[in-house]
Amino acid sequence: QVQLVESGGGLVQAGGSLRLSCAASGRTFMWYAMGWFRQAPGKEREFVAAIRWSGSSTYYADSVKGRFTISRDNAKNTVYLQMNSLKPEDTAVYYCAAKVGAGSVLRGFEYDYWGQGTQVTVSS
Repeated sequence: QVQLVESGGGLVQAGGSLRLSCAASGRTFMWYAMGWFRQAPGKEREFVAAIRWSGSSTYYADSVKGRFTISRDNAKNTVYLQMNSLKPEDTAVYYCAAKVGAGSVLRGFEYDYWGQGTQVTVSS
């Protein structure tokens, strides 16, 4: 049974920081990558960042590049998203996802497992 549990969301002022965590359980040795996606009210889900489960490759949406950093701790089966210089437009529910097969890490439909989401609200 695979389970992804996000934490770390909350309310922060613009310019502030938050760190999201995604604790994973299950057959993580089979995973190709993990990603973070977000969905704001009335908008479609969008890619934020991804990291390969082995190696050091990371990927970012242009909107967060230079402000967000994705990292992982394989020993703890946990992926993090450090979010700095937050903007009101970063307000959304943030979801962690795991991908088993190789291929693009940018598209949500390619991911196999999803967490329940954590709310991030950035006030102006």
